[in-house]
Amino acid sequence: MKLKSLIIILLVLVMNIMFLNTNIVQAAGISDVITGGDSFISAGTSGNMDIDRSGLQNTSKMLNSILILIGMCIAVVVAAILGIKFMIGSVEEKAQIKDALVPFVIGCIVVFGAFGIWRIFIEVGNRL
Repeated sequence: MKLKSLIIILLVLVMNIMFLNTNIVQAAGISDVITGGDSFISAGTSGNMDIDRSGLQNTSKMLNSILILIGMCIAVVVAAILGIKFMIGSVEEKAQIKDALVPFVIGCIVVFGAFGIWRIFIEVGNRL
């Protein structure tokens, strides 16, 4: 009972801190928003906006590298945990781990396949 009341008090305290620590934002007037939108549209239609292709390529490569690294780290950690559990587990636990390997392998195929497809689109787009 004491643990439940302590958890509730902590949750209420955290919620109060979250709501009391808000920033007040005052937006510009509607005429400023409309003027900004009109200037954005006119810059796009006049053709004087230059797209930095090398900057986009570098950003895309960096994002791809970061996401593939995160995916590989997660896959290695999960595989290590499943392997350790498989080595020290009982017969029932080994059966459960074998069942958990199927979604793990499918997830790895989906994640790394998506990065492969993304990389193909980037390479094809760079050649155009």
